[in-house]
This record gives sequence, structure tokens and C-alpha cells, in this order.
Amino acid sequence: MSVPVPILKDEVREHRIPSEWRPKLRDIADAFMEGNFHLRDLVRVEPLDDDTAARVARNIVAYGCTLAALPDESWHTSVCQWQLEYWDVLVDLFTVEEGRSDLVLHVKVIERADGFHFKVHFVYVP
Repeated sequence: MSVPVPILKDEVREHRIPSEWRPKLRDIADAFMEGNFHLRDLVRVEPLDDDTAARVARNIVAYGCTLAALPDESWHTSVCQWQLEYWDVLVDLFTVEEGRSDLVLHVKVIERADGFHFKVHFVYVP
């Protein structure tokens, strides 16, 4: 049994993705894999506007590989860092053809009274 990864507010260093956020980040990656680039119908995930959804879709298509579901391996290299009001999160995405790809999912996680909310910034190759 693995030890849960805690949520840390440390603006000095990057940390592993907290265990509590992983299911929601998987949901976001799955939505993109299924072509739901607006992220509609995902609880506590801010839907993307038309322009951002189109840019995310273009970046994924231009990459030239098919997105795959996030394996547990993704959590070994994905990171987050506290930014005084939210966490910046970078999740390594996987593809059918390559396994771990060069694509990352960039998300801001915001703590609110009713829980954590997720706002996708972009999908890109850093």
C-alpha cells in the first residue's frame, strides 16, 4: 500500500502531485483523450472557452500521437508548486505510441470553501 502524498503550500520547491487531486487530473486527461476539449460536465473543473479548447485540441493533434489514459507512472514525474493563491500543476501526459510523451497538462488548483477547483491553463510541450 502506498503512502498518500499530502497537499503542501511550499512556494520554494516543487512537490509530487497530492493523492487527493489525482482522480480529478485523470478525469481531465480522460476528457481530452475522448475529445471533450471544453471540459464540460466535470465537477469542480472550469470549462474551457472556445478559443482555449480549440488551441488545446490543435496542440494535441499537432503532436501527432494519440493520448492514452494516465498510468500511475505519471505521478512519478508530475509536479506541483504553491503560488501563494493557487498551485501550479504540471502533469506528464502519455500517448498510445510513446508511453510518457513530451506533452504536459498545465492546471491551476484553487482551494475554495467547498473543496479544490481545477482550471486548465493549457496542454503543450515545454
